[in-house]
Amino acid sequence: MAGRLEGKRALVTGASRGIGLAIAQAFAREGASLALNARNPERLNQTVDDLSTPARAYACDVTDRDAVFDMVKQIEADGPIDILVNNAGIHVARPFTEYTFEEFSSVIDANVYSVFHVTQAVLAGMQARQSGAIVNIASTAGRWGSRNQSAYNASKHAVMGITRCLALEMAPHGIRTNAICPWVVDTDMADSFIEGHAAATGMTREEITNAFTATVPIKRFVKPEEVASLAVYLASDESGFVNGQGMTIDAGYTLI
Repeated sequence: MAGRLEGKRALVTGASRGIGLAIAQAFAREGASLALNARNPERLNQTVDDLSTPARAYACDVTDRDAVFDMVKQIEADGPIDILVNNAGIHVARPFTEYTFEEFSSVIDANVYSVFHVTQAVLAGMQARQSGAIVNIASTAGRWGSRNQSAYNASKHAVMGITRCLALEMAPHGIRTNAICPWVVDTDMADSFIEGHAAATGMTREEITNAFTATVPIKRFVKPEEVASLAVYLASDESGFVNGQGMTIDAGYTLI
């Protein structure tokens, strides 16, 4: 079924690559107009040029609160934001005792404070219209512990906490908030993930990849398009009674 987001306008952060790019493409196919954010203006402009739907690029660092609020003002000057997808984020793999404060802080800034800044900036308009859908990209790392990525796990647990609290606070305003919790997604961040774990364990990239894919019933990583399909559902009116959920995409990993 096409056209599920017809007439809606979506802001997607981290939209120039990986999951964010896949979501932008899926939203475009479903008829949404798009405000796309990323730090790299060249890559972001190319993303906009490649889409078959009205889209505009808004390059800024979402850890910069002032820049975020300026961006949202610019977007809303052209029309309301009906859907927000908080996707921007980074991953740094280290044993806990080897993180520098700067590394740990950078992950929290990019993965948690970006969600705080962008969501606060967008909520005023959504509250005024008494409608909206927020989709936060979390992770299975936001559901349990794992080795050598405590900064990332902490950040995604925080995203899940924000999601649940917003779901309760914003429901009276007609705003739904949900999260998607994918296992390892086949993107350039996964490459960094594998490289970091290889460095932390002394294993090769191939050994790390094989070790991780061996733990799931479907022996591969998640495809970005599979995350994007769920984002479309959560952003659309089809999920009108879905609120406060962290929807896991893990091929049954948690069943083992």
